[in-house]
Amino acid sequence: MRPPAEPGGAPPSPKPAAPLLKSGATMVGIGLMCLAVGSFALTDATAKWLSGHTSIFMIVWSRYVIHFALSLIVFNPWTVPGLLRTRRPGLQLIRSALLFTTTALNFFALQFLQLDQTVSIMFSTPFFVALFAGPMLGEWIGAKRWAAILVGFAGILLVAQPGHGIHPAALLSVGAAITYALYGITTRMLAPYDPTPTTLFYSSLVGSIAASVPLPFVWETPHEPMVYAAMLELGAVAGTGHFMLILAHARAPAATLAPFIYLQILGMVALGWLLFGDVPSVWTICGAAIVVSSGVYLLLQERRSRAKGVLDSTFSE
Repeated sequence: MRPPAEPGGAPPSPKPAAPLLKSGATMVGIGLMCLAVGSFALTDATAKWLSGHTSIFMIVWSRYVIHFALSLIVFNPWTVPGLLRTRRPGLQLIRSALLFTTTALNFFALQFLQLDQTVSIMFSTPFFVALFAGPMLGEWIGAKRWAAILVGFAGILLVAQPGHGIHPAALLSVGAAITYALYGITTRMLAPYDPTPTTLFYSSLVGSIAASVPLPFVWETPHEPMVYAAMLELGAVAGTGHFMLILAHARAPAATLAPFIYLQILGMVALGWLLFGDVPSVWTICGAAIVVSSGVYLLLQERRSRAKGVLDSTFSE
């Protein structure tokens, strides 16, 4: 039967198929994810450049305060009623403190390490997530994932080369990977209790307060206009990157987006070469390849486990 005509006598326009709409949204999500990781690479490159012109305390402060000021335009108690209401205030503070610690450790490490070295070590985060998810979330891993974690740690050792000349600041990058893993887990723990805008608001608020505490004792007035511009760009790009990350996850599944995070390595290598003349060593390239391969394997294993869980629940109903 032919569908009834719309007012005016014209037949109704055919509605696009749901799979096509879903596919289009996924592609938009992937594009936003690529822009987000590009923003994160630029954030780290800017922080490294600034470390040669001002103190790390000033860099961390500008990253958080400017991000917070800009985010207030979108997320504030007037545009989002109930924004300040949280059911888990303690966990919100812990999560925000973990993100702040990650940023501070990463920026300190960037003073001494190349961009490609820091990002390669930071991509060990999935290994620490897998380790901590058992005792914290009850998500225990099997032998295959343990093997992937051990292989991944071997890749980190190739990048860090303990005892062979790399700066001890590599340990700061490892610490940043650990705190970022704990940040990711606490984010998952908060998800059932508080909405995303509330969690984002507390992250930037707590970070801004924590970064401002030592400022009276370490303030350095910049004397170059480029330093002011870079500090503004740091907070703006970091905030924009996190916002695009949220938009990406609203349009595509996390398992689909996760592998694209590793594009950040390419961005960091390119920026390190263009801005600082840093060329990755053979050890860094090999170690990064191992870390990425192990991380992608863990992501694929998690996707299969979730798919199997969905099938099992479907057939058990």
